[in-house]
Amino acid sequence: MSRPSVIAMTGATGFLGGALAQRLLQEGHIVRAISRSPAVGLDDRQGIQWQRGDLADPEALATLVDGADRVIHAAGILGQFGIDEATYQRINAEGTRRVLAAAGAQAAGRPSTEFRVLHVGSAGVLGPIHDGGDDFAFDETMPMRPSNAYERSKAAAENYAREFALAGLPVVIARPEFVYGPGDLHVLGIFRAVQRGFFFYVGSGRNHCHPTYIDDAIDGMLACLERGHTGQVYQIAGLRPVSFEELAETMADELGVSPPRLHVPRVVATLGAAGLELLGRLTGRAVPLSRTGVAFFSESRRFSIEKARREIGYSPQTDLREGISRTVAWYRAEGLL
Repeated sequence: MSRPSVIAMTGATGFLGGALAQRLLQEGHIVRAISRSPAVGLDDRQGIQWQRGDLADPEALATLVDGADRVIHAAGILGQFGIDEATYQRINAEGTRRVLAAAGAQAAGRPSTEFRVLHVGSAGVLGPIHDGGDDFAFDETMPMRPSNAYERSKAAAENYAREFALAGLPVVIARPEFVYGPGDLHVLGIFRAVQRGFFFYVGSGRNHCHPTYIDDAIDGMLACLERGHTGQVYQIAGLRPVSFEELAETMADELGVSPPRLHVPRVVATLGAAGLELLGRLTGRAVPLSRTGVAFFSESRRFSIEKARREIGYSPQTDLREGISRTVAWYRAEGLL
């Protein structure tokens, strides 16, 4: 964006959306955001023009996007135990449809250079890798194969975005993957488990995940917003996929503790997680490990970023060790570790 723009956002109270909003403010843009509780986060997100409302309120969404130059839809709920499929669909899928409908009304008669929309999806819609060697990575041509309720809701949301793009809305789809870094609380539990000696590998630990440091994720999403082609999907992931062994050992090294050594067979971990889920339902408390979590830690997810490199100039800069080091430093400064 060559000049200050008005950016309408959903999800600015979250980790990813909040970091994106701060970057936009630093670049001199006006950020207008919607929240059910606008006071939340004001202390560390000064400058955002907060508006009360939520994804179920078409009038609030229409007001949010009125006069905006850009619309960024980053709101949603992440995968976690205790949320039913209908809730995921209502918030992640139908909420997306309503935001895009509001954006569509604003887009009428405006060239795509003046008005653009970014839908923040998830690379998880492709599900885990079931075949292929260690060099195989999903690219954007692969069919969506969501494996859980969260991923199914994000796949449905992406389908809505494609439909709106076909109808003429200049919307681009970004698929960030496993984003972590200062400000994140969703991945904090993994760091704490490693620090306290509770972390264990499900299976060999040589299966892969694809971490993305927050600064790289923000760079990629802004590149999607400004240079992405309408209706196209771009995977935004880190420099390289890593094994869970490398991830946990790097965390342990930066935390100054011994690396995890325990390996638990997937079937045993699944049975244990099922028991924890039952206990969680009875007590109403969060569980440290769910069956969905067991699946995540025992499967492989690797993604190609070549399309994003080629078409929008995405170039992640932060390697795993540097990203983990910065994240640990932030957690310690905040008293979280």
